[in-house]
Amino acid sequence: MFQKKLWLKIAFLLLSSSTYATQLSVEELRLEQAAIKMPEVIKVFANNIDNFRHAWLKAKSYQAAKKIIVNHAQQLWLDASNKVQSSSTFDDRPLYWTRLSMSKIIRATAPSFSPSTLQLKGLLTSFEYGSRGRMDLEYTKATNKKILLTGFDPFLLDRNINQSNPSGVAALKLDGQVITYQGITAEINTVIIPVRYQDFDEGIIEDLLAPYYALNNVDMIVTVSMGRKEFDLERFPGKRRSVTAPDNLNILSGGSKQKPVIPMLNNKPLPGEEFVLFSLPVALMQQVQTPYKVIDNHKVTSIGKSLKPVTTEPDTLSQLDGHIAVSGSGGGYLSNEISYRSIRLKEQLNSTIATGHIHTPRIQQFDPDVEEKIVKQIRTMLAASLESI
Repeated sequence: MFQKKLWLKIAFLLLSSSTYATQLSVEELRLEQAAIKMPEVIKVFANNIDNFRHAWLKAKSYQAAKKIIVNHAQQLWLDASNKVQSSSTFDDRPLYWTRLSMSKIIRATAPSFSPSTLQLKGLLTSFEYGSRGRMDLEYTKATNKKILLTGFDPFLLDRNINQSNPSGVAALKLDGQVITYQGITAEINTVIIPVRYQDFDEGIIEDLLAPYYALNNVDMIVTVSMGRKEFDLERFPGKRRSVTAPDNLNILSGGSKQKPVIPMLNNKPLPGEEFVLFSLPVALMQQVQTPYKVIDNHKVTSIGKSLKPVTTEPDTLSQLDGHIAVSGSGGGYLSNEISYRSIRLKEQLNSTIATGHIHTPRIQQFDPDVEEKIVKQIRTMLAASLESI
């Protein structure tokens, strides 16, 4: 009875947002539809939402508010990863929608003091970091190797509010896990990345990865997203955005196949070559060909001498000299871009860390049976790579 009353209270709060609606993000505004379409997903962490709201309302200073936010954000990440790891569930949606429920509280409900616009932005950033695993990146196990893996939020939610993302599930399932191959061990730490162009333009990937590349203190950085029919290892990420699909704030890239655009980095065009080359241990990962094929994907679209977009499958990076990137082997969306940005940064900092992108098989909505197969194969692929990183 208590749980039912608690959920009814939270559902009412989610559905009665008209007073603050203009202040909410596009993602947060989808909460009303999500609460109607899949209430069982949102109520998974109902206690986290309710406990955070009570604590937030009592915050009497910025320092107190930040402490509350960090504690509750980190607890949400731990609860989400623990739930996925300790049960047979393969579901990233409760974390995504609970994060939005809590960020909505920060944005729309005043605490016991009046935070400035700058303070509110800082608090939201702290909440994002904590609830995405960025404050939990400590390698504590006595292993031979260290791996950092990133996944993504669900996306294209206006097409299907029930969408899940296998890469996010993989991040939750593998966080803090130790994998072994022929006596070699590796600890995995993970982060989930937002599907938002603005975050990329503000340097979220560079801020996250620069310390690792500067210090060479992990052995492999693997970015993962949902992609096509099989697994694709994306050999030649491209620099530019060219898709017309929106991000999770319904922002468009501004690019197209005919006129691809260069992303930004801290208010300046992103520097770097048009294409870069990944350094994943391809041959070892391709030993794992079940239940899905693992493809070494060379396919890119570029504008060369013909001044028209042409799709090719080059063998070497030098074959793309003088070409303008339209789509890298990872496409023209943020999954390709995270790969490009990570490799460009690695090269800029002269790092030796093996780096590259894995596209998982695509799902159309939440599909736990398929996602379980995908995550298990990712784990096996990572284990098979240990002898060469």
